[in-house]
Amino acid sequence: MLVSRTPPALGGGRSGIFTSLLLLASTAILHAAVTPAPPACGQPQQLNRIVGGEDSADAEWPWIVSIQKNGTHHCAGSLLTRRWVVTAAHCFKGTLNKPSQFSVLLGAWQLGNPGPRSQEVGIAWALPHPVYSWREGSRADIALVRLERSVQFSERVLPICLPDASIHLPPHTDCWIAGWGSVHDGVPLPHPQTLQKLKVPIIDSEICGRLYWRGAGQEAITEDMLCAGYLEGERDACLGDSGGPLMCQVEGAWLLAGIISWGEGCAERNRPGVYISLEAHRAWVRRIVQGVQLRGHADWGGGERSSGSGVLRGRPAA
Repeated sequence: MLVSRTPPALGGGRSGIFTSLLLLASTAILHAAVTPAPPACGQPQQLNRIVGGEDSADAEWPWIVSIQKNGTHHCAGSLLTRRWVVTAAHCFKGTLNKPSQFSVLLGAWQLGNPGPRSQEVGIAWALPHPVYSWREGSRADIALVRLERSVQFSERVLPICLPDASIHLPPHTDCWIAGWGSVHDGVPLPHPQTLQKLKVPIIDSEICGRLYWRGAGQEAITEDMLCAGYLEGERDACLGDSGGPLMCQVEGAWLLAGIISWGEGCAERNRPGVYISLEAHRAWVRRIVQGVQLRGHADWGGGERSSGSGVLRGRPAA
């Protein structure tokens, strides 16, 4: 009988059981206080140089992180949970076994003045997609970064959502990119390095495939890539924006539609930005990262449900 196992110090009978239940309840409450549920993904709690871009507002994109190499901005990434960031695999080319060279800066709006509420965390390891080939423009240019410790969520540090299976982005859908990369080819973002943002429309994959056509059997745009930007050029991602997010807003939540991967030059005519699609790699991310939040169309009735409430543009900055 369970009653006979009541510790002597707690007494026997009903009073002992009652005391035990009180202790269990208080322990559960304490545990819940120590490990609160994560905030809703993709919803900034607003405080009241991408080529051709503009300054973002402080805390406008609280999931964007700066991946630093030896103390200098190297790539961008997106926070998925307290312990995981997603970025481009090519950011770790030649340094995959040297995580001590890297750190992740979160909650920074201006890299030159990150402020006391920013957080810097070391990298435990980086896990590139198993089919990534380390060649320029390779498919599956995506990596998951395990942080050395859990970060603290705040209005400046929040996770972004992954798109669920209800999300499909037709051509001309307006999305956004943001980052601290060069403002022109070879021109770094000037001090204080304020986070830049740029609205970019989705480009039809067939059109993009023709723009980057390399001959039969040499398709540059693979099935896990999507294109966004302006065919006339002038506005685009650039060096140092690698790994950053392509973000689309659906029903009030920002979704991570893609990862800045590659492109020829910066803001050149008929050379739009190429992104790795999270729709294509959602299942792999979910196998690795526990607790990542998905969002989509609330009225969708399908199977998968939301869980929870030239110059290679993709080249890193350093």
